[in-house]
Amino acid sequence: MNRFSAEEKNANKASAAGAKRRKFIWLVVVTVFFGWAGYIFFSQHALIADKSADLAKKQETKDSITKSLDQLKYDVSRLNDDEYIGQLARKWYNIYPQGETPIRTEQSGK
Repeated sequence: MNRFSAEEKNANKASAAGAKRRKFIWLVVVTVFFGWAGYIFFSQHALIADKSADLAKKQETKDSITKSLDQLKYDVSRLNDDEYIGQLARKWYNIYPQGETPIRTEQSGK
């Protein structure tokens, strides 16, 4: 048998067709995989963006709550001071110590 025989040509054609089929199947598998990976990437990207926005809102809320908590702690610490209590008594309840003469000024608009 020489290299130009018909049997060898048919075998080469069959193996060439099988190689094309394998390449096509491989291309389909790779395309499906990359399509799936792209879909997952973009869906997770959108989910992460939503969660990041929620996190930013919660951090902003936390910061404002922490600020108000610090202000309340400061006010409580001032309530332990007798001089501050005296100022509040004068201001809100018009209670003055003996011997102190209150000076009242007229305020416009009241």
